[in-house]
Amino acid sequence: MIQLLVSKTQSLKSDLLSGLTVALALVPEAVAFAFVAGVEPLVGLYAAFMVGLITATIGGRPGMISGATGALAVVMVYLVADHGVEYLFAAVVLMGIFQIIAGVFRLGKFIRLVPYPVMLGFVNGLAIVIFKAQIEQFQFKDAEGNMHWLPDEQIMLMLGLIALTMAIIHFLPKITRAIPASLVAIVTVTLLVIGLDLDARTVQDVLADMTGNPDATMAGGFPEFHIPMVPFNIETLKIIIPYALVFAAIGLIESLLTLTLIDEVTETRGRGNKECIGQGVANVATGFFGGMGGCAMIGQSMININSGGWGRASGISAALFLLAFILVGSNLIEMIPVAALIGVMFIVVIGTFEWASLRLWGKIPRSDLIVIIAVTGVTVAVDLATAVVVGVIISALEFAWKHASNMAFEVREEYDTKVYLPNGPLFFASIQAFRDQFNPKMDPPEVIVDFANCRVIDHSGIEAIDSLAERYEKAGKELHLRHLSPECRALLKKADSLVEVNVIEDPKYKVADDSLA
Repeated sequence: MIQLLVSKTQSLKSDLLSGLTVALALVPEAVAFAFVAGVEPLVGLYAAFMVGLITATIGGRPGMISGATGALAVVMVYLVADHGVEYLFAAVVLMGIFQIIAGVFRLGKFIRLVPYPVMLGFVNGLAIVIFKAQIEQFQFKDAEGNMHWLPDEQIMLMLGLIALTMAIIHFLPKITRAIPASLVAIVTVTLLVIGLDLDARTVQDVLADMTGNPDATMAGGFPEFHIPMVPFNIETLKIIIPYALVFAAIGLIESLLTLTLIDEVTETRGRGNKECIGQGVANVATGFFGGMGGCAMIGQSMININSGGWGRASGISAALFLLAFILVGSNLIEMIPVAALIGVMFIVVIGTFEWASLRLWGKIPRSDLIVIIAVTGVTVAVDLATAVVVGVIISALEFAWKHASNMAFEVREEYDTKVYLPNGPLFFASIQAFRDQFNPKMDPPEVIVDFANCRVIDHSGIEAIDSLAERYEKAGKELHLRHLSPECRALLKKADSLVEVNVIEDPKYKVADDSLA
């Protein structure tokens, strides 16, 4: 059953009003991302409608808003430029299939492995990206395609309207929460501009600047079913599969990280695997209805949550309001001053950025600080998916180094026998410390290595033991290996005959090795 309300603190009314607020803010972003991807405005608007509607209905995170995003648009532009928009539609369909597969195989759970410093860098980077996108609204493009700042008078007017918008959003909740403050701010600033006949940039001006057509409009009809007009052959698959994989990865990473962020804000828990399937179904459908595909939008999601839209009805109503704008309400939406929408997004930036992370300098390990800075920087300079991968790699390397340094040894002399007792995990990062402890030339004729307090983690550890056996064999010394697991014994090649088996005392654990997979 579709869950329209997810807690006692919310109502259908707050969901609907919040959905209307989100829909108003969706319009300029969907249009802007369409132009980033090199497609027509309606392609972005249709994607925002269809992806938003389907994910809100069957996704795993009530209250999360999905639609066309910049993270996908910056990659899509290359496919459109090289092969055309029909190949984009085909790639979006395949992207959705990959995402459904990820959900079916329950890969969404791995987002829980993303370290907290990566999450901090993610939200800080996205806040900066959202802020930078709003700054672009203070510029216009000339006939030659060059960007210029607006006249000083227009900039000052925009700043004043932005300040008024932000003030309303900040102070109105202290008086009443009956209506979302963002919606009140947008309506108030719009009426003020119309009533005083102020020369403020509107959504229609943005459309005209982007298209080069002064009569540009966001009006359109219902999305129509459309099979991508591409050849159904191997060559087409060779073209779209790499793009589809990248689209799917970016979409799932951004969606699942946004889901995790909303979980933290609302103190509830979304279902990652269900969201993967929801995103996949949405993108398959969007590709067949002329949309550019999409994923979760952190900015719009935070607007929705902060406006009280915690239920599925908020996302569904946002999508339906957006469709209504396309069909019959385009004239009204095009009258909204851009400054009002920028003010809403600036509030989102302030709420999204983890200001507490600035107070962590000198209080957290240097490695965590490096991860936060690296993820933030890469998010701003490249894209979200790359930033998260970089952050996870840095965190993994730091984790490996920390555990490698924990490799300790106890050495005992027993008559003519020397006993080594390694303590700690033996894996790729600790094998050098393991090797350096042994000196076959100086050791007595008989040597025992007792692995009772040491676990062999991967194939590098197995190779280190085999290499050790070879060193002692060349030195003419007798080596004994104790307390190795059955899998370790099975993997050893040169040292297998040196293992002393004790069925009662030998540990039983797995080794990460492809030959046993």
